Amino acid sequence: MGASQTSLAEGYLSVGEAALSAKPSDPAVGASSLITEALDLFEKLPSPSPSSASPKTPNLQQQKGRCLRYLALERLEAKDHEGVLRCVQVSRASVGQANEHPSMGFMALHAWLGTGNLAEAERELERIMANANAPENVCVGAAEVYLASAGSEAARKVLVALAARCRAGGAAAAVRVVTTVVDGGIGSPGRARAIGELVSDERVVALFDGPANTSHRRAMHTLLWNWSALSYTSNFTAFSCTCDFLLRLTFGIWDSGFEHFNAKNYDICADLFETSMLYLSREDGSRVRRAQCLRVLAVCYLALKRLDRAHEFVNEADKVEHNAHCAFMKIKIHLQKNDEDEAIKQIKTMMGCIDFNPSSLMLTTHEAIACKAVRVAVASLTFLLGLYSPGKPMPEREVTVLRTLIELLCREQGTEDEILKYSRRAKLRMSDLGVEDFFGNGPVGTRELNWFAGNCWNMGRRVAKEQKYDLSAEFFELAAEFFGGASNDEGDGNRPTLCKALIMSVTSMLQAEELNNSPLSDSDVKKGVEMLSRAGKLLPSIWPSVSVASDQAEANNFMFLHTFYSYQLLDRMDTSAHPQQLQLVKNFASSKACTPSHLLKLGKAASEGTPPNLLVAEFSLKASIKTALASHSPNYRVISAALRNLACLAGLQDLSGSKSDAVYDVYRQAYQIMVGLRDGEYPCEEGQWLAVTAWNKSYLARRLNQASVGIKWMKMGLDLSRHVESMKQYTADMEQCLEYFQKLFHSEAGEHALLGKNPDECSQQEGAPSTSMSGSMSQPVLV
Repeated sequence: MGASQTSLAEGYLSVGEAALSAKPSDPAVGASSLITEALDLFEKLPSPSPSSASPKTPNLQQQKGRCLRYLALERLEAKDHEGVLRCVQVSRASVGQANEHPSMGFMALHAWLGTGNLAEAERELERIMANANAPENVCVGAAEVYLASAGSEAARKVLVALAARCRAGGAAAAVRVVTTVVDGGIGSPGRARAIGELVSDERVVALFDGPANTSHRRAMHTLLWNWSALSYTSNFTAFSCTCDFLLRLTFGIWDSGFEHFNAKNYDICADLFETSMLYLSREDGSRVRRAQCLRVLAVCYLALKRLDRAHEFVNEADKVEHNAHCAFMKIKIHLQKNDEDEAIKQIKTMMGCIDFNPSSLMLTTHEAIACKAVRVAVASLTFLLGLYSPGKPMPEREVTVLRTLIELLCREQGTEDEILKYSRRAKLRMSDLGVEDFFGNGPVGTRELNWFAGNCWNMGRRVAKEQKYDLSAEFFELAAEFFGGASNDEGDGNRPTLCKALIMSVTSMLQAEELNNSPLSDSDVKKGVEMLSRAGKLLPSIWPSVSVASDQAEANNFMFLHTFYSYQLLDRMDTSAHPQQLQLVKNFASSKACTPSHLLKLGKAASEGTPPNLLVAEFSLKASIKTALASHSPNYRVISAALRNLACLAGLQDLSGSKSDAVYDVYRQAYQIMVGLRDGEYPCEEGQWLAVTAWNKSYLARRLNQASVGIKWMKMGLDLSRHVESMKQYTADMEQCLEYFQKLFHSEAGEHALLGKNPDECSQQEGAPSTSMSGSMSQPVLV
């Protein structure tokens, strides 16, 4: 009877075990009821006496224990935690804790955690650790389950217990526990700090000693490294654009990224990375990884603004593995310290590294700009430009590097020569490669080309204001080249600016000649003539389509400048150019751009030439007076200046042998103009000059025994002085002089009549001019 009942109980237990193992379970077969039936049958069996027991006789207590374990497992799968705990209670009451199967404590741990009772769960974990029969994998599994609910705060205590419990597999157990904590999520700084303290404990580190634990040591380092990297990178997103680049170089793992720590806990990140180094061996195979750790630690301290500490770590990394990454980090540290000279030295060092990449120079430039270290940014771009060669792939197009470099130089004072140097390079590359190949196609290329043209134009204007005309001439010439590079049709929409740039370049050349007192070379004169000839073809394009006063005035001014400097360059040739000069001025005088002021300037330039072109001067000055008088509101300052210059010019003509009284005609014209004007309308100083010089001419004529000429000039001076307020005080003296001249003239006339001679016969010719048209022989009372 007993044997058959035992067999029946074992059958129930086997079927129940099979049903419990089936996935998915068969609802028609109830594992719980079968195992319960087996347990009831085992309970009814009498305990065998020691004398009747045999090796083949199944241990009744063991079978009961099996039933209780399977019942607990079934209840655990059904999430009936109270049922699990009842099974455990019955089992312990039946077999005792000393003989308890390790799985019962494991299920009890699960059940207590399921009910939320962490204190009881911790006690169950302690029982498992204390159970000598519990395998190490059960202890580690129990620790993992417990930590998943208890959190990282309990990890250190658990891991220390595991270190004491697990001898052979301690390192593997530690890796599993730390993995569990890490997989619990990256959250508060407290979790990160707890993990750091956990893995830096000497007892935990000691588990990884010996060559047998090499793989586990590597696994622990990788685990900490990856987790630290994820924590670190999310913190660093706000630090600098460098970090993304730097960490991509430093980390070999970059699949996750920027979604973890939002707080900037750089000090914790540094601790984690430093802790990960505890699990690195000193073998040569770990040199690369060790260097990576040291570089990342340097970046952490760089973020914390602890620059000296960062410098220490990067120096150590450089000793372990000398490469461009270390040099770049040193550059960044020197930039933070405002040590520009050392930063530039490190750029040179970085370029000498075997793993140097030109993109590092672009990144250095961005860092330098962010630190407002323009000199370092300029040096970096200058070095980068030196690396360009045909067919060599580069991180940026050459035109972009040149533009950025020039933009930086424009921010600094005294860099005009450097700007000109790199603008010339851009023009040379445009000539070598072609406009589209250098600047690019479509709108992008057009914008680049226009930027260089506009910048050269602006630089030309800037240095011209500072009277650096040599530089200004070159900038405007380059601007013309860039504006003209838009197409073969002289720049299309840039035609007006191209024309202006050509004229301004020649203007600056001639102003530099005057300022430096250094005559232009024949080649420069020839180049200037060619530029103005090219500009002359484009002059109609600068005329505004819509009549706006400011635009109209600017167009008039450029057309005058073209005429004026064309005249100047023709003047540097021989006298055979005089007819060309006259025709040039006549063409301009007939244009609507011409103004009396323009003609006055042309007349003065023609009269002061070497030799002077008297025909051009006379035509320009007379045209200036005529045009001014014909306007609605004549500018008498221009008219008076033109009359003065014309008077001096007429004197030159007289000296050359003319018998015409051209000078007197000019004074008479001036008098006729002044007669119809209100007081002060004609410039007082100009009217005074006319009156005084007329008076001086009368005395000169008298000294030359030209009495009639003297009377004529004294009358002119007296007439002019009556219309000049400042001269009215001298009219009485002048009248006395005139009376004296007349008496003297009549006295001399009587004597000469007796002798049969003309009064002025002893003189040169009547109407001989004064030797000083500027009034240098004026009367003492007027000086």
